[in-house]
Amino acid sequence: MGLTIDAYGPISDNAGGIAEMAGLPETVRGLTDCLDAAGNTTAAIGKGFAIGSAALVSLALFGAFTVRAKVTTVDILNPWVFTGLLFGAMMPYAFAAWTMKSVGEAANDMVKECLAQFPKIMGPEKMAPDYERCIRISTEASLREMLAPGALVILSPLVAGMGFGKNCCAGLLSGSLVSSVQLAISMSNTGGAWDNSKKYISAGGLGKEYVKGSEAHKNSVTGDTVGDPLKDTSGPALNIVMKLTAIISLVFGTA
Repeated sequence: MGLTIDAYGPISDNAGGIAEMAGLPETVRGLTDCLDAAGNTTAAIGKGFAIGSAALVSLALFGAFTVRAKVTTVDILNPWVFTGLLFGAMMPYAFAAWTMKSVGEAANDMVKECLAQFPKIMGPEKMAPDYERCIRISTEASLREMLAPGALVILSPLVAGMGFGKNCCAGLLSGSLVSSVQLAISMSNTGGAWDNSKKYISAGGLGKEYVKGSEAHKNSVTGDTVGDPLKDTSGPALNIVMKLTAIISLVFGTA
């Protein structure tokens, strides 16, 4: 059931893209947009399952860490626990901001490359599209831009535990878990809602005066531009934040 829910959205989205590239009538694109809107909803449900699973796994790992590090209580009145709690609660927001910024910079590089190729493709040169360069831009950006967020997740529990003690690390894990769950659910739902709002406006849901090209539609495109990395990058990546911080803490729990 979970796999079916996850697969429905991308299949519908790709069907719409194929219909548009093939030059099919607008009626076909309208039908695929309806399917894609339903796919965004099912994708949000599937991501909710994944978030819940990650939260439970992180909680189990946190319990294993407390046993291994011999942490009997997590008292927020303890100054080091409270310090770790604050930093852990802020960490998912910094992680999400970095990943969002990375998507924007990579997309900007892709736009520059497309603007450089299009005149030669459409002009008298009739140059063949350089797909390999576009793929290289995305791949290199994905690897390069994830260094800082990855270092944040891996090093934070190590610095907290080795620098300030096991209680600080326990507080960091608690804050990171609670904050990541809330932020991941919010991002997954918000991104899907903004995407669907663009489709709703494009289909004339607000009236014929608010179709493609109107200010309302332009604003919805801006919302969708923010919503896509929210629901497809930062939101799902927070599952890794929850689990990886707990795993690192558990591995080095007796260090």
